[in-house]
Amino acid sequence: MKNTITTTEAYGLLDKYLQTQYLRYHVMESEAVMRRIAEYLGEDADFYGRTGLLHDLDMDVINEQWHLHGHRTIELIRNEGYDMPEMFEAILAHTEGVIDNSIQRKTRFDFILAGAENITGLISAYVAVKPDKKIEGTQVSSIMKRFKAPAFAAKVNRRFIQDVTDVAQIPQDVFFDLAIKAFGDIAHKINM
Repeated sequence: MKNTITTTEAYGLLDKYLQTQYLRYHVMESEAVMRRIAEYLGEDADFYGRTGLLHDLDMDVINEQWHLHGHRTIELIRNEGYDMPEMFEAILAHTEGVIDNSIQRKTRFDFILAGAENITGLISAYVAVKPDKKIEGTQVSSIMKRFKAPAFAAKVNRRFIQDVTDVAQIPQDVFFDLAIKAFGDIAHKINM
């Protein structure tokens, strides 16, 4: 079993298991946000990014059997010959509250992944209502305003986003700015 995965290998798994386009955009957005956060914290940007990229690998496979979400991702990655406990723990922890109430985020990394993947939904929803549908020109204040409006992108878990500040100790304006910049980094890949 390998204890690391390259970007090429991670994208190979993505190509094999995740075909739905909006989900592919979501995991690429999550990868970019995780990379920006890692750089800000002085952590391993490749590891953070690959975890963001692979966190929803099972979404096309589970067919809305939500009790399998996260568990199936870990199984798919293990079956491909990888054993990465820290990544696996965070992938499982990001499903906190989906079905199994025994799953809990515990580490800073768990909280960051859960928040990062949720901020992508808020930013994507905001960009979708902009006239030009582009990330360019998006301001932290605009995302903050939408974050405070629970009816906007209502399915986004705002508690997970808030926990990046409260638990992971990244100031909210910094987190939002990193996320917006991350979207800008890959705008050409996600049609934004």
